[in-house]
Amino acid sequence: MTSDELLAFDRQHIWHPYSSISKPLPMYPVESASGVRIRLTDGRELIDGMASWWSVIHGYNHPVLTAALQEQAAKLSHVMFGGLTHEPAVTLASILVEITPDPLDLVFFADSGSVAVEVAMKMAIQYFHAAGRPSKKRFLTIRSGYHGDVFHCMSVCDPVNGMHQIFKGVLPEYFFADRPECSFYDEWDKNDLNSFEKLIEEQHDSLCAVILEPIVQGAGGMRFYHPEYLRRVRELCDHYDVLLIADEIATGFGRSGKLFACEHAKIAPDLLCLGKALTGGYMSLSAVLASRKVGEMISKGDPGVFMHGPTYMANPLACAVANASVTLLLESDWQHNIYNLEKGLQLGLAPCTDFKNVADVRILGGIGVVEMREPVDMAHIQPAFVEKGVWVRPFGRLVYVMPPYCMEQEDLAVLTAAICEVLDGEQSK
Repeated sequence: MTSDELLAFDRQHIWHPYSSISKPLPMYPVESASGVRIRLTDGRELIDGMASWWSVIHGYNHPVLTAALQEQAAKLSHVMFGGLTHEPAVTLASILVEITPDPLDLVFFADSGSVAVEVAMKMAIQYFHAAGRPSKKRFLTIRSGYHGDVFHCMSVCDPVNGMHQIFKGVLPEYFFADRPECSFYDEWDKNDLNSFEKLIEEQHDSLCAVILEPIVQGAGGMRFYHPEYLRRVRELCDHYDVLLIADEIATGFGRSGKLFACEHAKIAPDLLCLGKALTGGYMSLSAVLASRKVGEMISKGDPGVFMHGPTYMANPLACAVANASVTLLLESDWQHNIYNLEKGLQLGLAPCTDFKNVADVRILGGIGVVEMREPVDMAHIQPAFVEKGVWVRPFGRLVYVMPPYCMEQEDLAVLTAAICEVLDGEQSK
């Protein structure tokens, strides 16, 4: 197909994420990608500020990851994981157990981040069912959170500011504490925990788990909260016999400046959800790590097995690429790379603080956020970024970037300058 034919068919027949069929947003056909650049079919190159929804941490078409995929494809592309196992899955599980905090030493593989969250929530419910306490089957979370688009995940996304309000009355209704207001860099205020503490005290007899995104709230608002909040949540979960689920789909593998965001608070959850960067953006794969306490309780209670089994669980291709990606990360000076991204984002986005249409600019690790006072016009702002030679995908009031870790300072400067120029142009309208 020519580019025009491709776009015409796409417009008529393909439904893209968060999009309207009747009012489609501009679409850009991609021919190839390498490093931090996406090449369009018309020859233009875009510096990618999104790492393809935060997953392509090593850049596109990395030779190590490509070789791992090709080598595995020549041996075993897929085999069911029921009753069978294979080296890529065992190796990946051993790496994940080694690099995550104790007592997380059981690994359950799933298809995507949303499914990993669904799996963890099912584990929490089944844990207390097996323990003879079936009334503990509800969840507590915090506002401004986001945990995925599948059904049970939607029930713990922010019910007001999230994307799933129209499903109210269909989804299970759980408990939402006020969002943390102490930012990552603020002085800790113990009153920030009042709403959460009150809810867990009142509802703990019905709660199986607390679920939250540690330190960084992603698609629910791109907010960075104080590590002390997370430490206190862990203490309260222990005190009231409630499991803690840490959703590190977005933050796992170094994005916040720590290998896992839980490390900022020096805590370990009972269940840890991983995805996105796990395979370096090559394939869909996720994992839930559980403590042995959770696994043994589920296994000794009725029905004696965990009731979940994806067809493509532990796909060998995905596991092989994940092994290569995680090893590549651990063998690199990733902390220095994240530090450089953080400093470059701070310098490059600083001019936005003076714009009248900007409410806040915040940076943590490899995450840069410009929060606008009003929602952006995607139909206008997306082409404006493309014209500047960068790929930035805002949503709502948030113009943010999570670049690949390998981005050089020169490219980062171009990326941040484009954001400043486009937003400056927006305020002058």
